[in-house]
Amino acid sequence: MYEQPLLMGVLNVTPDSFSDGGNFLDPARAIEQGLKLIAEGADILDIGGESTRPGAEALSAEEETRRILPVIEGLRGKGALISVDTRNAATMRSVLAHGAGMINDITALQGDPDSLGVVVEAGVPVCLMHMQGEPQTMQDKPFYVDVVQDVLSSLLQQAHACIEAGVKRENIILDPGIGFGKTLEHNLELLKNLDVFAVSGFAVLLGTSRKSFIEKVMGVPVDPAHRLGGSIATVLRGLDAGVRVFRVHDVAETRQAIALWQATRI
Repeated sequence: MYEQPLLMGVLNVTPDSFSDGGNFLDPARAIEQGLKLIAEGADILDIGGESTRPGAEALSAEEETRRILPVIEGLRGKGALISVDTRNAATMRSVLAHGAGMINDITALQGDPDSLGVVVEAGVPVCLMHMQGEPQTMQDKPFYVDVVQDVLSSLLQQAHACIEAGVKRENIILDPGIGFGKTLEHNLELLKNLDVFAVSGFAVLLGTSRKSFIEKVMGVPVDPAHRLGGSIATVLRGLDAGVRVFRVHDVAETRQAIALWQATRI
């Protein structure tokens, strides 16, 4: 599944996500956007019903599911694997029953005690993301002794716990969680050392698209929709390091950048 780079298109059906909040809250518009992302080359669609941007409030599983299910209904069988970005076991159970084939959990299946069992039973791929704290508080003075080793150790510990519980090793993807409980310096250190994650024995997902650290590097205000250059730069860094799954808003542009990266490799 991971020999070639895979693009996971972001599809937020929320009113308050940091980049596209409110744009696709209407199911018809979300389905239209999902089809557009597939046409542009998305291998996976990552549908999210709850914003987990810094400071975001938690959402009930009932409301989250209500937002997501109509979109799954309209996009399943259209050519892309459907992933759902959720930390709620009840949501996982419902979306998997309605055609989702992957779970992307910002808590690495630790936010809800029933999540791991749901994924084991379903036998689907799961992305375990690292986050320090909760979305409401994760940017309140995050601290690490060694951010690279701390994040890697945490992810590997949870990955092996998942394997012991019955998740297949090949179904586990690790995400260092850029922007989730990390300062600018932490994010840059992780990006410089992505190779460490790529040789861990697990597939790695990189989610940097349009994130605020790009603006911080620039030192001037940059609207999320205008962070494409920085987003693509991090994808190319990830490719060089051995990362093969990329969660992006701008699928067509990223696909083009990857094609040129592949065509000019020595």
